[in-house]
Amino acid sequence: MSATKRYPVEILTGKEVAALMRTCSHTAPTGVRNRALIAMIYRAGLRISEALALDPKDVDVEAGTIRVLHGKGDRSRVVGMDSGGFQELERWINRRRLLGFNGRHPLFCTLAGKRVSADYVRQALPRMAKRAGIEKRVHAHGLRHTHACQLREEGVDVGIISKQLGHASIAVTAIYLDHITPAQVIETIRSRTWDTPDASREARRGRKTQSECGG
Repeated sequence: MSATKRYPVEILTGKEVAALMRTCSHTAPTGVRNRALIAMIYRAGLRISEALALDPKDVDVEAGTIRVLHGKGDRSRVVGMDSGGFQELERWINRRRLLGFNGRHPLFCTLAGKRVSADYVRQALPRMAKRAGIEKRVHAHGLRHTHACQLREEGVDVGIISKQLGHASIAVTAIYLDHITPAQVIETIRSRTWDTPDASREARRGRKTQSECGG
């Protein structure tokens, strides 16, 4: 059996994530929930399994923290999320309360009170992307990649990114970022100057003409 084909990571822009979220209803419960889920993965960099495993008690809006009890390798950690991400999450928290759900129900639950499945998210995101007019491959892990990439572009220390993502070591994060943040490499190469052969010839011709005119 051949190995599963792996595609290059496709990082979304902030505008693309906003367009993706706009495809979710502001009023329908599932739309409010899906917006909050996308916001959390994008702004906290959680794995989809980590986000869907959360219970209400794992989130502290006032402290700005999210407690991941069972990350990769069954490691636990506490991560942060910005106020914009928590605004989206609070809309869902308020809505789920009106729907009669409490702390015994998963944070991201279905209208029947069951935990949302990863398969649902995997199928929903490409449909949302199509409606949003996004031609890139859109999936939950891509949002996590986008989170990491944006942190690095903002100059955040690799050690902090490593702890936020829940990697076993900074070395793992360095390899991770090497695949998804080529911006500095590209910008460095693009900024180089080169006098092409034709440009050099034109420059010499120009100097010769000036010499003849001034002779």
